[in-house]
Amino acid sequence: MSKDIVVKKGLDLRLIGAPSFEIEEAKFSKDFSIYPSDFHGVYPKLIVKEKDSIKAGEALFFDKNSEKVMFVSPVSGKIKEIVRGDRRKVLEIKIEPDKNISYKKIEKLKSEEPAIIIDFLVENGLWPFIKQRPYDVIADPNSNPKEIFISGFDSSPLSADFDFITKNKKESISHAIAILSKLCSRPINISLRKESQSFLRELSDVIIHNVSGPHPSGNLSTIINKVCPINKGDIIWTLNLPDLIIIGKVLLEGKFLAERLIAIAGSSVSNPKYVKTLIGSNIYGFLKLNEKNSRIISGNVLTGTKLGSIAHLRYYSNEVTAIPEGDDYDLFGWAKPMFDKFSVSRALTFSWLFPDKKYDLNTNTNGEHRAFVVTGSFEEVFPLDIYPMQILKACMYKDLDEMETLGMYEVSPEDFALTEFICVSKQPHQNIIREGLDLMKKEIG
Repeated sequence: MSKDIVVKKGLDLRLIGAPSFEIEEAKFSKDFSIYPSDFHGVYPKLIVKEKDSIKAGEALFFDKNSEKVMFVSPVSGKIKEIVRGDRRKVLEIKIEPDKNISYKKIEKLKSEEPAIIIDFLVENGLWPFIKQRPYDVIADPNSNPKEIFISGFDSSPLSADFDFITKNKKESISHAIAILSKLCSRPINISLRKESQSFLRELSDVIIHNVSGPHPSGNLSTIINKVCPINKGDIIWTLNLPDLIIIGKVLLEGKFLAERLIAIAGSSVSNPKYVKTLIGSNIYGFLKLNEKNSRIISGNVLTGTKLGSIAHLRYYSNEVTAIPEGDDYDLFGWAKPMFDKFSVSRALTFSWLFPDKKYDLNTNTNGEHRAFVVTGSFEEVFPLDIYPMQILKACMYKDLDEMETLGMYEVSPEDFALTEFICVSKQPHQNIIREGLDLMKKEIG
């Protein structure tokens, strides 16, 4: 079964540095790191300590709020260091890997009963790949989902092509979907680009949503809002297509293979392409830059995580992006015509004359933080049937009733990446929404 969804509002940010369809096998990283901050809302309780030996697939820590949910190591080796911050908060778990990875042996799934499947996913470190709406956090294994949605493409700038990175993984993905379908009474929903020739179209007992339109057409919030709006009390589980490869491998082969085929993209990258590596690997082993003063991002330019001089692939990332750091001073930059900058405004900019032009943009915000200015531009790039300005303000003054009425249950921080990008007031929209969701989860549950 398939349905068509046309997204009319949004914005495609065309950037230089898209990856070519070339695959490189990265050298095995000499160090790995897992960051508990990748799992928002999780309070880690360590199972391991420094100098412990561990196998790939063995648990590093669990969540204090849901003690069954395990977070596992992508490789075998020794725990080199546990980095802590204020109040002994765990910031990073460093692993010195073995030359040859040894895996924890995982017994095959004994039954296809939902409770047995959930226990299997939870115990073997697969549950963190399943998130839930509302609140955009790791799903509660004790909840009952109304629907399950799988994101089959990413529409963000310079994003990885999911069709390309999953084309040879039909068996793993198909098996993962077949097992996950047992957890919900309704068929699984999968979003695909309308022109996609993905093997997912051959699957039975799924609903394919053929999506066309600009970014954020790939965000699941956009699809859920049009297919199954979330009301109070509803739970919807969400997954990304590449994560199903890891789930399927565990189900079929009985070992946790933390492989990622990631896109290396951006104008600062000397040869944008795809690289096969592992979660948590050191990215400087395969990242070659042509611009020294660059910002390295694990993820895309709108929602990714800024990395430092010692950086590792974050848990959910399917791309690493590098663009010039915008820390240089542009004399009279606000008062002169701009031909090489992109803007949705027509004031002193000419990007609207060249809709297909690609830009070499840097991280300069071209302005400072100031009070909100009502321009009406947010609604032009925000496709959900929600008022973006009003919901942002409700989050800022912490009015739970208004947040609930305006549709806070349906959104995630990434839905506000475009409004943040075009905001003339330079407000941190994604942080505002994240804090609002956290407040709702704490107060309403």
